[in-house]
Amino acid sequence: MSFIRLAGAFAARAALAMVCNVAAASDVNDPAATNWPTYGHDYANSRHVDLTQINAKNVASVVPLWQYQTGQVGSFETSPIVVGGRMYVTTSNNDTVIALDARTGAPEWKFQPKLGFTTFCCGPNNRGVAVEDGKVFVATLDGLLYALDAGTGEVVWQTTIGEPKAGFSETMAPLTWNGMVFIGSAGGEYGIRGSVTAYSQADGKQVWRWWSTNPGWEGNYVEQAQGLSLHRDIAREKADAPKYADSWQHGGGPVWMTPALDSARGILYVSTGNPAPQLDDTHRPGDNLYTDSIVALDAKSGEMRWYYQETPHDMWDYDAASPAVLFDAIDGSGRRVPAVGQAGKTCWLYVVNRDDGNPIRVSAPFCPQKDIYQLPGPEGALMEPGALGGNNWSPASYDPKLHYLFTAAVVQPRFDKPLPYVEWKEGGQRWAGSHGLVRPDVPSYGLFSAIDVDSGKIAWQHRTAQPLIGGSASVGDLVFVGEGDGHFDAFDSRNGSLLWQYQTGAGICAPPIAYEIDGREYVAVASGGSFMFGTQPGDTLLVFALPNK
Repeated sequence: MSFIRLAGAFAARAALAMVCNVAAASDVNDPAATNWPTYGHDYANSRHVDLTQINAKNVASVVPLWQYQTGQVGSFETSPIVVGGRMYVTTSNNDTVIALDARTGAPEWKFQPKLGFTTFCCGPNNRGVAVEDGKVFVATLDGLLYALDAGTGEVVWQTTIGEPKAGFSETMAPLTWNGMVFIGSAGGEYGIRGSVTAYSQADGKQVWRWWSTNPGWEGNYVEQAQGLSLHRDIAREKADAPKYADSWQHGGGPVWMTPALDSARGILYVSTGNPAPQLDDTHRPGDNLYTDSIVALDAKSGEMRWYYQETPHDMWDYDAASPAVLFDAIDGSGRRVPAVGQAGKTCWLYVVNRDDGNPIRVSAPFCPQKDIYQLPGPEGALMEPGALGGNNWSPASYDPKLHYLFTAAVVQPRFDKPLPYVEWKEGGQRWAGSHGLVRPDVPSYGLFSAIDVDSGKIAWQHRTAQPLIGGSASVGDLVFVGEGDGHFDAFDSRNGSLLWQYQTGAGICAPPIAYEIDGREYVAVASGGSFMFGTQPGDTLLVFALPNK
């Protein structure tokens, strides 16, 4: 069953905009450039670059070229940005931005904000910056957005996005376009009201804000997802709706990760997270729109065009946490159409039409599913995937020649036991309705998968010893991904053959990138572990290349 709504007259206007490319608006974001200029490499969030110097025939010869240690040991989930020969990386503990020479790793400048009160669910993380028009944009754990001078690191302006004492935090990399900088919201586990906000790049003034929860978020009381019962008590929910009509005010719906953007259409594609309270539905009747959804927003105005809700009335913490990715896919009539995909915590890749949100297909499961929408009774229940399972927040990558989307997944069944309901309180207190445990007798591991977006079939898979949460980069005929045990891997994109591996010494929970300067190709990845999964901590950015001849 599909859960979509098309807003306004956008369908008619979209029919006039059948431009299938997602070309960027400036040289900085040109997908053909050798930079890595934005979080997803291009506005499509493809994390793909057509570099061929390192390839399936010679990748076994790749060696570490240089490394940079930040001095801040802990979660390290940054995706470096490379523009004009300079690399920008961020640290997690205190949101420091570091500018390096992308050829040598020599430091050029450093910016360390003075953080105020912070609250966050999943570790002190910072996933990177956005760079445009001589400015570096970074969001911080205490809910601020900074614009820095790209040459010096000096503050140009700063603005407050949200209030940490209301549960708000920032961990995502911003996105820039058309004189604006876009930023989402973290804190769904603390009862925020999720949002996406556009600010002026010039002075930091707010241009627009879209809220992911609103009055009327009850929706149509959907009973199934993908043909499976959601086990909802619809009669009880409808009877309770008047009593909890204001539940949307702390309804969650965070926007964890950097949106995709179709610059030809001027549309942002946002993935939203769980409703609040997390894992407790008793005081939020209805479908809880627009949580757990892919949402299309007019990038100039913030007006919602359509939404596709993956899990209505979520009681399992099945966020649409990982970034949306744009590509073209074959639809049910055999036509290749503009599409947007999101690899979910449910272990399905959802592929919908980019113009109207109508579903094209849902993939075969890319990790095990068992009792996926089961409700925990008084004694609890074991569910697979669990709240941390599936594609959690790992950014996928996409090979446009193979039409494969590569997703890094967590296989970690969780035993959830309900907790008594408590009212939301200010002060950054976690707001959850169950206690989740990882059972030591149930194995946890990772699955790296190639999914054919035209058929939804799994083309190949590779199992890893520990859960995968870093994400991947598609580079020519290779795909790179890091493992929780510190291994950095290169696979043949076509068949999943493991062609190269390097032990970095700490858990890799960050996505790799690739870039080229002066005719030399580089691959970079942060190795520093994950707060959530207890992997080996570290502080090292490693850069690899073929040896000089």
